[in-house]
Amino acid sequence: MNLNILGYLIYLFLTVWIILRVGHQLYRNGIVFVNHLYPNHETLCLQTNIILLTGYYLVNIGYATLTISEWETILNPTQLIENIALKTATILCILTVLHYLNLITITLYFKKTTV
Repeated sequence: MNLNILGYLIYLFLTVWIILRVGHQLYRNGIVFVNHLYPNHETLCLQTNIILLTGYYLVNIGYATLTISEWETILNPTQLIENIALKTATILCILTVLHYLNLITITLYFKKTTV
């Protein structure tokens, strides 16, 4: 079996699983922040949270899929593991940076609205 195809399958399964798990956690716990942005508008909060989750999934799964085109030919199992680890770590770092940027943005917005 071509090691690149095996690598793609493992990478996509692992990455999509991580993205879905993190997205679910952000959705469940993020409603508190959205409620603070739109007090007394429960339906609007819920719909906003759904839109944020959808955007999160589209950006991250899309990026993860695009990175496959940058892979070089994998010649041995060691390269396979290294490639999967590097690409997965890159996605995790991007998710972390995006999460903290969102937190900073929301915090600055809260400070603006409460002053």
